[in-house]
Amino acid sequence: MGVEERDPKALIAGGYLERCTDFEHNGKPVLASRLGYRITRRFVAHFCGRVFNHPHVVFSDSMLKPELQDLTEFADGMDNIVTTQASVAQHYFNDGSIEQACPPLRALLHLMRDGSYEGKTLADPEIRALFEPAAVLKSDWYQARLAAKQAVDVAQWQRHCDYLQDFLNKPNYTGEAERLGITQRLETARARLTHVESSAYLKELHGTIGAEPAAYAGAKNSSANPFGINRTKPADFSQICPESAG
Repeated sequence: MGVEERDPKALIAGGYLERCTDFEHNGKPVLASRLGYRITRRFVAHFCGRVFNHPHVVFSDSMLKPELQDLTEFADGMDNIVTTQASVAQHYFNDGSIEQACPPLRALLHLMRDGSYEGKTLADPEIRALFEPAAVLKSDWYQARLAAKQAVDVAQWQRHCDYLQDFLNKPNYTGEAERLGITQRLETARARLTHVESSAYLKELHGTIGAEPAAYAGAKNSSANPFGINRTKPADFSQICPESAG
């Protein structure tokens, strides 16, 4: 399949994928929509025919739609899936970590546990829009993750600078400092720190996963040494001067 052929929207529009829908069986709801989308007979004929001479034999109707094999068994299987999802999601509520979940994840956890979020289901456009890449990249919570990542990196490079400066300040290490080129490495580290502190670096982080703001804030406020750095150990100079690694 080419890149354009793998586009989900194109596959749905072309009838190659179909949405699984909820239904009732023996008076009970079967939440088959939790399965998302599945391939259709059209998909099998168009794409699987590139691999198999008789794709319709390999992918029978009962394989594409397992509920045709045994509707009661299918309903029981869906009930197990839904029950397991609710059980897993409940853990996030029990330990309070739901409060730190970003909006899309928070909505998903509520949907897994309750079947709805703020009166909306997984089928509602407002819920699905939370997961759109453009919406994520523009969101306040994502910008906060980027700011937290920048703060983490600033703290890291400040530690490098502090360690190198401490090393240079030790008279009995003058010879070693010269041999290792500590002065030059300090200049490199300071230049990197200046860049990491800049708005340009924050833009460079755009598109990355960032860092968890709550975790960073908690560590920062816990002590003067927020990341538990053991300052008695030598710094990892490989980040400052790669040729020194190993």
